[in-house]
Amino acid sequence: LVHWVESGGGSVQAGGSLRLSCTSSRLTLANIEMAWFRRRPGDGRRSIACITANGASVYYQDFVKGRFTISLDNAKNTLYLQMNSLQPEDEAVYYCGASNGCGPTSGVRLGGEYGNWGPGIQVTVSS
Repeated sequence: LVHWVESGGGSVQAGGSLRLSCTSSRLTLANIEMAWFRRRPGDGRRSIACITANGASVYYQDFVKGRFTISLDNAKNTLYLQMNSLQPEDEAVYYCGASNGCGPTSGVRLGGEYGNWGPGIQVTVSS
């Protein structure tokens, strides 16, 4: 099974920045569509940004567009999410994973070679 490893979260004040990292123990991330997801308190998990294979194109949900940047370092087999201008409403547990498509309705691809959700990483934003 895929083991997703997310890192880089923490606590910041509003307006601050964090960079999340994600790698896989089994998959070559450049070969698949990848996404960052988040789950805010009381909500379900949803995709916030995705990137197609080899980083050919990206998509952002409106509420992070212009503030967050998704990128892929093929040499390190690592997916990143640079988060700038963080706001209290960005406070959530963030997850990476394989994406089923890359667009406004894309979701997570689970099971089989893609495994299950990783543990996620907490991002806390204070006002």
